[in-house]
Amino acid sequence: MKKYFILLLLFLGLVGCNKKDELNIKEKFIKDNEKKSSYLIKGTMNIISNEDTFTYDVVSAKSKDYYRVNLTNTINNHEQVLLRNEEGVYVVTPNLNKSFKFQSEWPNNGSQGYLIDSIIKDVKEDSSSTSEKNKDGYIITTKVNYPNNANLVKEKIYLNDKLSIEKVEVLDNSDNIKITVKYNSIDYKPTFKDDYFKLESLIDTDCCKEEATTGKMDDIIYPLYLPTNTYLNSKDTVNTDNGNRIILTFTGDSPFTLVEEKATAKSEFEIIPVYGEPLMLSETFGALSSNSLYWTSNNVDFYISSDKLSGTELLNIAESISSGTLSVVGEK
Repeated sequence: MKKYFILLLLFLGLVGCNKKDELNIKEKFIKDNEKKSSYLIKGTMNIISNEDTFTYDVVSAKSKDYYRVNLTNTINNHEQVLLRNEEGVYVVTPNLNKSFKFQSEWPNNGSQGYLIDSIIKDVKEDSSSTSEKNKDGYIITTKVNYPNNANLVKEKIYLNDKLSIEKVEVLDNSDNIKITVKYNSIDYKPTFKDDYFKLESLIDTDCCKEEATTGKMDDIIYPLYLPTNTYLNSKDTVNTDNGNRIILTFTGDSPFTLVEEKATAKSEFEIIPVYGEPLMLSETFGALSSNSLYWTSNNVDFYISSDKLSGTELLNIAESISSGTLSVVGEK
């Protein structure tokens, strides 16, 4: 009996130590990173959508309350920049010479796997988050907050022995990896140019001197996904000064309107105010308001509006749209 009692005490002691170690890992990770007032991260991000994988080169920067994230599509070299400074939040598309401007709480209003502050916030806000030892370091598993993408529910944060982030995986309800961010390097004492966090640093004054005069849509692009009991009711083409605009009207239980138009670069930098939030799609960033979503993909501007659909539904429709898809889905 005495032998069993001693074994029980040893077992309880080991369990207690494991829980203490787990708590210490999370606390130390948070403490080590919260005191960093600036950093510069270089890495890659993979976004998995159905059978497609979209890969980006990522450069994420923070200086006190300012943020700048450069995302470059490795296939077509398309670049977008997310910027937060004292004037607001911007999503800049340099090759189109334009930017959305938001009065937004980004990046504090949701999970961002490419920003250390956001990852710390996820761990702190999830009291049920866990950590475990692996051969290379530690893994912290925690809930995530993607307000307009209910499909993403948790993330795994891979740390080395020094508790520095090496990789972040974002998973869905079925434990499928949907986003991976690999941290190739982290500089905690970066030097930034004086204008690095200013919008002016992203404006190319030599860009787009010759503004395109035509932007004709030769084909109609249809979504592959439609909400239940929703179908295409009408399609119209409207001539514009720069080409044409296609308007698709869907009716049924979840009605919405989809507008398509060739994207044309402006000769002067354009700022478009948006009462909403930046939204990450698989191959671009869009602008999400309370009842609409605007984005540019493959040199086409898309705009969805609906009084019935949630942000997640708008995102699902947008993700299903491809410039190579010309077949009609759900037409009556």
